[in-house]
Amino acid sequence: MEDEAFWNNDPKALQDSEWNKISSDFTNAGYREGITAGKESALQQGFDEGFAQIGAPLGRELGILRGLCSALIAFLARPHENAAQAEAALTEVRDIATRLANIRFSDIAPPDLEALAHAKEHLESAMNEDDDTEDLSDPANLNEVIKDKRDIEGLEDLMAQMNASAGGSVAPARPKAEDVARLKERLLGIAGGLGLSLQWS
Repeated sequence: MEDEAFWNNDPKALQDSEWNKISSDFTNAGYREGITAGKESALQQGFDEGFAQIGAPLGRELGILRGLCSALIAFLARPHENAAQAEAALTEVRDIATRLANIRFSDIAPPDLEALAHAKEHLESAMNEDDDTEDLSDPANLNEVIKDKRDIEGLEDLMAQMNASAGGSVAPARPKAEDVARLKERLLGIAGGLGLSLQWS
């Protein structure tokens, strides 16, 4: 009863108490929103930089190479005076197209050193917290989406190896950026040999 008497005797105390609670709630909410906005801003900036510097240029180059293969295949599939030369070039362009179709972005993109450093920090802190954690030496284990993607790619590679071994051959290693550069040179060489001048931009 004494508490009720206090609130009844001093309505200003009740107002001050409510005001302090509301003010505290808004301050906490504002702080949380500020933290969230800061994280989103940094995330967006990182995405924009990665897309502009790595993703878009690599995707564009692969797209141009694949389109060039398609154009050369269409060009070589029509009748030519030197049918043997055209058939040999067609076979080689189809081989290049097949190799380009099997390239994944993860095969040719340079490693994200900043993400690896961040993953290493998490690895060290996770190893210090619990000795029974899964092996986090692979940064993919720190992110379920990346881990799932790598698992699927691993299954795809396993299927390729099984198909190759069933045919008595060895599955080729995953392509790298240098392989794309060699495929590009081969493709430009074929186009040049056919008298086609290509402008690469």
